[in-house]
Amino acid sequence: MTQALIVIFLPLLGTVLGAACVFFLKGQMRLGVQRGLTGFAAGVMVAASVWSLIIPAMEQSAHLGKLAFLPAFAGVWLGFLFLMLLDRVVPHLHLNSDCPEGSACNLGKSSMMVLAVALHNLPEGMAVGVVAAGWLSGDESISAAAALALALGIAIQNLPEGAIISMPLKSGGMRRGRAFSYGVLSGVIEPVGAGLTVALASLVVPILPYVLGFAAGAMLYVVVEELIPEMSEGEHSHIGTIFFAVGFSLMMVLDVALG
Repeated sequence: MTQALIVIFLPLLGTVLGAACVFFLKGQMRLGVQRGLTGFAAGVMVAASVWSLIIPAMEQSAHLGKLAFLPAFAGVWLGFLFLMLLDRVVPHLHLNSDCPEGSACNLGKSSMMVLAVALHNLPEGMAVGVVAAGWLSGDESISAAAALALALGIAIQNLPEGAIISMPLKSGGMRRGRAFSYGVLSGVIEPVGAGLTVALASLVVPILPYVLGFAAGAMLYVVVEELIPEMSEGEHSHIGTIFFAVGFSLMMVLDVALG
C-alpha cells in the first residue's frame, strides 16, 4: 500500500518542488529557459507514452496475433478525442497567450492558466493510475518498478511545469506564496486522477490494453496541441528540440532500467 501511495503522489511532489522556485529565483523566466523546459516535458511524455503505455498494451494483446496492435490503436484514438473534447469545453489560457480557449467564463487569467496545466496533467495522472492498477492487480507484464519508473519520470517532468506556472505569476506581480499555491494547484489533478483510476481497478483491469492506449493518446494530444507549439514559438531556436531529446532519452532509460 505504501508503494502504491508513493507512485500516486510522486508526480505531485515534482510539481511542488518546481513551483517552489518562486522562493529561490528572481526576475522573469527567460524565453529560452521556458522553451527548454517545455521541450523536456514533451520528450518525457512521448517516451512515457511509447515505453510505459503503448508497448505494454500491445504485449498484453499478444494473443490477438497480428491484430495485437488493435486495443492500443483504439485506445490512442479514444484518448485523442477525449482530450480534444475537454480542450473545447474546459475554459483555459495557454502560457504567453491572451486568447482564452474552451467555454466562455468569468475566470481570471491566473485561474485559467492553472486550468490549462491541470488539463494537460490529467492524462499524466491517468497514466500513472492505469499502470498502478495493472501492477496492483497482479498483471505479470507490469511490475512495481515499471510503475515507479513512470511516476518518477513524470515527477521529473513536473519540476519544470511547476516553475513554468509559478514564475510568470510572480513576475506579473503576484505574491510568492500565492504564485506557489497556484503552481501546486495545477498538479493536484494528477494524484486525484491516478487515485480514481486505481479505485476503479475492477473496471480498468479487464480492458487494460485499451486504457493504456487511452492514456497514451491523451498524453500525445497534449504534446502535439500544446507543448510543441510552446517550445517553438518566437525566434527560431534549437533549444526546445535539444531538450525534447534529453527528456525523451531520460524517460526511455528510466523505463528500461527500472521497469
